[in-house]
Amino acid sequence: MRKIDLNNFQVATSETARDINSRILLNFVRKHQPISRADLMRQSGLQRSTVSVITEQLIAEGWLREGAVGLLPRGRRPTFLHLNENRAGIFGINIQPYTTDIGLANLSGHFLAQETISTPRTSAIFVTKFSSRVHKYMKQHPMMAYEGIGVGLPGRVDLSSQKFIFAPNLGWHAADLKGQLENATGLPVSMENAANACALSEFWFGKHPEGVRNLVVVTVSEGIGVGMILNGQLVRGVSGLAGEFGHVTIDEDGPQCGCGNKGCWEVFASNQAAVRYYNEEGHGKNSVRTFAEILARARQGDPLAARTLERMAKYLGKGIAMLVMGLAPDIIVVVGDVTHVWDKVHPVILDVVRRWASTHPAVKIMASGPASQPRLRGIIALVLQKCFGAPTVA
Repeated sequence: MRKIDLNNFQVATSETARDINSRILLNFVRKHQPISRADLMRQSGLQRSTVSVITEQLIAEGWLREGAVGLLPRGRRPTFLHLNENRAGIFGINIQPYTTDIGLANLSGHFLAQETISTPRTSAIFVTKFSSRVHKYMKQHPMMAYEGIGVGLPGRVDLSSQKFIFAPNLGWHAADLKGQLENATGLPVSMENAANACALSEFWFGKHPEGVRNLVVVTVSEGIGVGMILNGQLVRGVSGLAGEFGHVTIDEDGPQCGCGNKGCWEVFASNQAAVRYYNEEGHGKNSVRTFAEILARARQGDPLAARTLERMAKYLGKGIAMLVMGLAPDIIVVVGDVTHVWDKVHPVILDVVRRWASTHPAVKIMASGPASQPRLRGIIALVLQKCFGAPTVA
């Protein structure tokens, strides 16, 4: 039961029911295409006349298209409906400290174009580089309308100003990136932190049961981020800073963190932490600079790399146990390069969680494959949910 917020509500109008029903049918088509009008009626429970009127409207507006005609032994042959995937395009930007991924996707979240560039030193340089690519892609796909741009950041975004205000690993000063991008491209911009974007990706595109409503994503890279979808809603908090579990202190005598505190979870369980472990135990001999080198050496049978990954996994498990105990989600999904050695780290994580969070053994802890591109695809979902998400009423 959700309490009505009398300071922030939207009253129902004569169009509200049709808007809700339209989005329900649009999502049924998206999920089960190709699908007939008769199947839409059966699955949605709506009357035949309602389904007919709404689908004709969605076809006229370009959201749906008709496809093949089905075969039946008798009666009227059904015409199958499909989502008109190329009706609109969405630009996605996944900004990371060293590289930035750029993609153009259609309404199904399939990428039509992608590239990776070095992350510029300042947001102003980035806006110039990205806007030129947007105009290039728009010329290459002139028949598409464009719904907007989604931006994923390795930090937090203030909900009211839409400025990024906490990105210790990026090095950019807080700026009106949203306004700059909108002025340079002429498209609406939505911004979100990377962990929340990954949570949206799993919620909209992940292969999870339809009934999953409580899902937590842990992103492991230079730092650690947590995105939370609880009761089907992305949790941002009052300021947009909800989910900063990576900066919860687990040892006040621990190493200095980029946020200014000491002993945060991410200084023990991130990729950078693993690099530190390896070099400290190796006493500078055959040192590594990146987490990718540790992964490569682990595959080659390097015992120091194996011990490093085990140590990292134990700290990941301690933090995940905190999430299990505090949030009791259905699923926790780990995102990042560490999933390349999931067969090695997963048993360690599970062992720690079982010992530290024994009251919630039913939580499923799994890896998101790197091929799913959760950060970039989640940014696409950020824009797509404006078309397919439930409308706000009351």
